[in-house]
Amino acid sequence: MISTAIRLARVGSRSELAAAVLMGLGYPCVMLAALIPDLWFFAVAAAVTYIADRYLHQRGSYLINRLEKVRAGVAIRFLARQLLLILLLARLHLAGATLMYVAVVAFLVFYALNTVQGALVTLIRKRRSMPVVTRNIDLGALGIPDAPPRFLMAQSVAKMLHLDLPMEIGVFAAAASGAFVYGYIGAAVSTGLGLAYIAVLAPNLRGRRIVPAAPRVLAAVDTWLRAYEPRTVLYFSGSKESAYQVNMWLETMEQVDRPLIILRERGIANQLAPTSVPVICVPGGTHLMNLELSTVRVALYAANVGKNIHMLRVPTMKHVFIGHGDSDKIASVNPYSKVYDEVWTAGRAGRDRYALADVGIRDEDIVEVGRPQLAPIETWTGAPAHPIPTVLYAPTWEGWDDNPGNTSLLLAGENIVKKLLGAESPVRVIYKPHPFTGIRDKKAKAVHQAIMALLEADTAARAAESRWSQASAESLAERQKAAEDLTRVQGRLDALATSGRKGGDEAEVSRLAVADQERLDETKRLRAEWNDAYWRSFGWWEHRTVTGAEPKLYDCFNQSDAMVSDISSVVSDFIASGKPYAVTDSAAIGASEFRRQNTAVRAAVILSNDANGIDELLSAVADPAADRLKERRAELKHYLLGPEKPTSIEQFNAAVEALAIQAEARNTGVAKRLAEPEEAAGLDDSAPGPGDEERDAHDSPVRG
Repeated sequence: MISTAIRLARVGSRSELAAAVLMGLGYPCVMLAALIPDLWFFAVAAAVTYIADRYLHQRGSYLINRLEKVRAGVAIRFLARQLLLILLLARLHLAGATLMYVAVVAFLVFYALNTVQGALVTLIRKRRSMPVVTRNIDLGALGIPDAPPRFLMAQSVAKMLHLDLPMEIGVFAAAASGAFVYGYIGAAVSTGLGLAYIAVLAPNLRGRRIVPAAPRVLAAVDTWLRAYEPRTVLYFSGSKESAYQVNMWLETMEQVDRPLIILRERGIANQLAPTSVPVICVPGGTHLMNLELSTVRVALYAANVGKNIHMLRVPTMKHVFIGHGDSDKIASVNPYSKVYDEVWTAGRAGRDRYALADVGIRDEDIVEVGRPQLAPIETWTGAPAHPIPTVLYAPTWEGWDDNPGNTSLLLAGENIVKKLLGAESPVRVIYKPHPFTGIRDKKAKAVHQAIMALLEADTAARAAESRWSQASAESLAERQKAAEDLTRVQGRLDALATSGRKGGDEAEVSRLAVADQERLDETKRLRAEWNDAYWRSFGWWEHRTVTGAEPKLYDCFNQSDAMVSDISSVVSDFIASGKPYAVTDSAAIGASEFRRQNTAVRAAVILSNDANGIDELLSAVADPAADRLKERRAELKHYLLGPEKPTSIEQFNAAVEALAIQAEARNTGVAKRLAEPEEAAGLDDSAPGPGDEERDAHDSPVRG
């Protein structure tokens, strides 16, 4: 019931739910106290609203955003409380008293100061906004000034509004004691604090505190580009939830010749994982089209989106769709892919997929390059790593349409988890949903919440059983040590992730985020240490829900002995491990037809929406002799992902180099043709051509 309430209230925890309830009940109580009137009831109820409101702001609760949408934002809530204080004064027969007039005027002045403060903050943010955001690019010559202190800019609206507290307390104290001077002092203090806040903000609008003008910034970026001479670009546009699509290519880009990453959304730049590759985020299409990219020969695209056109228009580079995963989804054979010079697939399966779809992609334009990012996936040893097997459930999201085959979550999700939890021989479940889960369909979000509740309840039940409690006691010291390691490593990672001063804005980050290979190497080492500590920090019998960027999907692969998933690139990637896997026929088209339509399930255990088939999957994990699909998985791995030799990164780099040579040859040919004299091209008007004499005679105004 509490979980349902948390979901309906759009809050993230029980404490947030409690704060939301207290705030919701607090305002009616404040109004009731003002009407009665009851001074101390009013004081307690008002204090509750203050504390609850502040707590929700500090937690970044989604409820705060929802209240803004329904015109019950923070300013309205503060105004309501102040008006109710005026009502309290009136009900206490102080309507004609000087205190009443002072309070009304003070509140009006205070809101005028709020308007000034809000305008200043908006102007400061606008004048410190860079036309581009960069990483690993030296913009020190621009002289970008430090950002304003974080305490001035973060949650500035709420901070300014909370300065009314001395005034509220003073007026209340005056009404309670009859000594109006308390009200006058409170009003003066709040007004003074508001003026002080504005006085501290104002200097940040001076010329030396704002960023250089856009033309100067863009000129500096072009200067850097001319010196760096990027050769291969990874271009990406998308929502912040899609950051994983570009993050999966970062390590690959670090291994190509003179790489550059171009992003289009600031939100993606904030979500980008650590990398040594230079990054330019260019939100403006005009700015992008004027960047100095004349040395780029190959542009790689990880997603089919409208903003790709801003780069596709450049003829001096070859354009390649590399995607963000290899799967049998319809997105993997998008007709939009015709706009690219080449389409790169992992293995033969991708080539055949386009041929079967017949969407206009020519076979000669498809290049098989493997999947370089699969290198971290460990090959299965043939036996579970722990006393009980671990099964990963990694469903994809619901998609943009209502096709029942998009995800197993809606029709089969709870059945799959219940079957796993109720298996004759116990298993541990790792649940890692797609980052987009629930963004389009509320039912998917509800199932997601229900699955998390099932796993949480079963983990709690295991803690009470003797078998698991004994294992817990035996490993307690090790898990506590792992938890300490996790905290230590996370602290160091947080410190390394901070660019410039704590709280610096994007302009300051662009100034200071110059590539530091030692820091990046340490970050990668610590990431591996963090991952190891994370999995050791809880018992091998405890279920786990994994959301967010860490642990990564491939880390979950390495921790599991089998997987249940849907038609998505997750299945193709998991096949690299050689472990047993199952895929749900969510559209209920039948196992034979399901295998015929979807290459990646040809070596899978096929599940129905009732989760029938789970036992076969678990048997294959427990007993290698019962694993009837082992050889088929090996064959499918080669078909989907290509040969192991040469390595994927070698294949990828060879494809980049071959296409760069083509781009160079094209550019050389065009330059040569443009440089040829007109007569060499047969376009000299001075030499008469066939029929010219007859036309001249016919056109001449003088005829003999």
